Amino acid sequence: MLQEQTTNIATESTVRMANEFLTFRLGREEYGIEILKVQEIRGYDSITQIANAPEFIKGVVNLRGIIVPIIDMRIKFRLGDATYDQFTVVIILNVSGRVMGVVVDGVSDVISLEAEQMRPTPGFGSVIDTEYIMGLGTVDERMLILIDIEKLMGSSDMGLIDQHIN
Repeated sequence: MLQEQTTNIATESTVRMANEFLTFRLGREEYGIEILKVQEIRGYDSITQIANAPEFIKGVVNLRGIIVPIIDMRIKFRLGDATYDQFTVVIILNVSGRVMGVVVDGVSDVISLEAEQMRPTPGFGSVIDTEYIMGLGTVDERMLILIDIEKLMGSSDMGLIDQHIN
C-alpha cells in the first residue's frame, strides 16, 4: 500500500513538473520550453564561430570543460535579423543526453500550466512546419508557443552540429 502511494505521488509530481515551462521571448512572441530540459541560463558571451557552419549555428562555448554548440533561435525560426543586447541570454539545455545552448532575446519566468491552459497546435497545412510545436499555452492574457525541443533539435540538426563541431 505504501509503495503504491509513493508511486502515485511520484507519478503526479512528474506530471506536474512536465507542465512547468521556462518562458522566453523571440521578437514579439513568447515561447515556452519544458523546465526539465533547462540546465542553466547564462548571459550572451563571446562565442567561437565555426567555419562553414549553417547560419543558425552561432558557434561553440567552453562550459566548464564541455564544448557546447550554440544555436540562435531567432535565425533558426527565420524571425529576421538577430540583435544582441543586455537582455540576450543563452539557455543551456540537455537534449537527448547532449548539452547545447540556444540564444533567445530574453527570459521571462517559469510558469506552471494546467491541462485546461494548453491547447493543441492549430493546423496550418503544409505552409508552416508545426512538428516541433507541442501546443499553445494561455496564462492570463498571454499566449505561449510551447516548443518540443527534442523534435526541434531533431536528427538532421544534430547531424549538422556533429558535422561542424567534431
